Amino acid sequence: MIGPMRHDAQKLAPVGALDLCYDAFGDRGRSTLLLIMGLGQQLIHWPEDFCRQLAAEGFRVVRFDNRDAGRSTHLSGRRYSLEDMEADTVGLLDALAVDSAHVVGASLGAMIAQTMVIRHPDRVRSLASLMSTTGRRGVGRTSMRVFRHMLTRPPRTEQEAIERRVRVFATVGSTGFDQDLDELRRVTAAAFRRDPLARDGRRRQHRAVRAAGDRTEALRHVTAPSVVVHGTMDPMCHFSGGLATAQAIPGARLVLVPGMGHDLPRGAWPQLISAIASNAARADAPHVPDRGAQP
Repeated sequence: MIGPMRHDAQKLAPVGALDLCYDAFGDRGRSTLLLIMGLGQQLIHWPEDFCRQLAAEGFRVVRFDNRDAGRSTHLSGRRYSLEDMEADTVGLLDALAVDSAHVVGASLGAMIAQTMVIRHPDRVRSLASLMSTTGRRGVGRTSMRVFRHMLTRPPRTEQEAIERRVRVFATVGSTGFDQDLDELRRVTAAAFRRDPLARDGRRRQHRAVRAAGDRTEALRHVTAPSVVVHGTMDPMCHFSGGLATAQAIPGARLVLVPGMGHDLPRGAWPQLISAIASNAARADAPHVPDRGAQP
């Protein structure tokens, strides 16, 4: 049983012209572990208990809303790139006075994390790429049965949002682990209240993904300790994307989780947390305390 864990309330950090909403778990004197969520998802889609268990491994865990998600700045009518989203993430570290962090990304979040370790290797102490791909054509493809959910109209009420998400996760969720539908409904309701127009932002994020290039060659120069985690039953991003990522990054460890889909089922947490924590322990650079107090 994990005892009480410090959890900082959600705050807004100024990053250029944007405000990014974030919160944190664990003591400020510990190494920062930054969690980057996927397409259209919010910081609350990193489960609190999952964050607390990561913090218990000796990290200060920070999760945040990407631009165009949750309580962070929305950019109606704007186009931007994966590199812009990566710059946001580096800017958040600056705002929090963090020189370098262990970076964990899921799906789109892992694409951002990969871009970050390519463009700013000095800011990434270790990399964990979850349920993602390199951008190379032909790998990490989405199953056709997932696309039908993308064609439905956006939910107009909290109840519609809940019903839609339950249907989506019946398709993309893990088949080899139990799904906590009560928790899924609770988080979906909270996400709808935080960002009722989430679909607009998700579309702009999706354009950034589609415009991004193949990162394979650039990933061959990554030197940060890296682990690639992928579920074998992921219909949103086929695990060939994870295989390609692990093959591209020198020395990367590959962890395939049987039965895991495009989600974070509680039953898989021990494998995920072990993979992230053991990879972070491979980081060669000695820990340097983060500068000053965080806003």
